[in-house]
Amino acid sequence: MTDIIFRTGEATVLAAEGQATDAMPEIVIGAVNGPVGTAFASMLGQSVGHTRMFVVRDLNQAVKPAAIMTSKVTIPSAEYVDLLGGVVQGAIGDAILDSVIDGVIPKDIVDDICIILTVWLDLRCAEDPNLDKADLYRTNYEATKLAIKRAMNNEPGIDELIANRKSVKHYALDGVVEY
Repeated sequence: MTDIIFRTGEATVLAAEGQATDAMPEIVIGAVNGPVGTAFASMLGQSVGHTRMFVVRDLNQAVKPAAIMTSKVTIPSAEYVDLLGGVVQGAIGDAILDSVIDGVIPKDIVDDICIILTVWLDLRCAEDPNLDKADLYRTNYEATKLAIKRAMNNEPGIDELIANRKSVKHYALDGVVEY
């Protein structure tokens, strides 16, 4: 059993120059017999335009802890699905497994917790003939590992958020709001 009931994490890793491969996963980690487990089981059905899928590293290689992912945007095409269920899913699966190998997620609780991920994949990726799939893998791998670390360590803490309240602002507010 675990005392991890409900932890959240997010991260952003920016794309290489000229790519639209930014990764911005948001995750919830918690006990399979708690609210996260209930939400996980409730997500097993499909929602039009927002495919949900188990995170697998490859065929017949579902990760532990069990993880389910869904897109933050409406899925527009088969090409998008191929990237989401291919490169992105593989990167996320590797990041989850490496988080166990690195000890960020304790190995002895992998059957007691589950992870829900919402995943950003820019719509332009599916249309880009020069898409750098290695960069798409890199950003999703790094962002997922960082989001898991933050969730498991309850980061950022409230003291950090209070301390940087006036020095950090959302990137989209540049020039919109004065601090």
